[in-house]
Amino acid sequence: MIDVREVTNEAGELLCGELLGRAEVVHRELRPALSADYRGQMRRVFDGGGRMVVATSGDEVAGVAVYRIFEDTHSGLKLHVDDLVVSEPLRGHGVGRALLDALAERAREAGAATITLDSGTQRHRAHAFYFREGFFITSFNFKKSIT
Repeated sequence: MIDVREVTNEAGELLCGELLGRAEVVHRELRPALSADYRGQMRRVFDGGGRMVVATSGDEVAGVAVYRIFEDTHSGLKLHVDDLVVSEPLRGHGVGRALLDALAERAREAGAATITLDSGTQRHRAHAFYFREGFFITSFNFKKSIT
């Protein structure tokens, strides 16, 4: 059974430091360049509006979602997924869907009408998953280094 648990509350306060620590290994599957000071980096993300939930299967962290709820001029109030990752051996077993279902519930509770996310162009398996889950491509994301 998959259980989705809060790591932060709505104010970004850490609810379970032990879960944050256990989430790191799975999170690094998507983001291997995360800071060596994972807890410090995530604290800054939470201070900036980020929130985290994890999917657990028994005592194992099976997936991680980092998200934020905000309003912009294009979409209004929305939930944006910064990171969604399922541990490689557990992909295809409903963990990603459980995380997205939990995020959809949080979006509805906040009054948001949409969920958005960005996905690297090379992540073909992730794209197939998002299409199956009802997502569609609405725009391109552009990036320019300024350093």
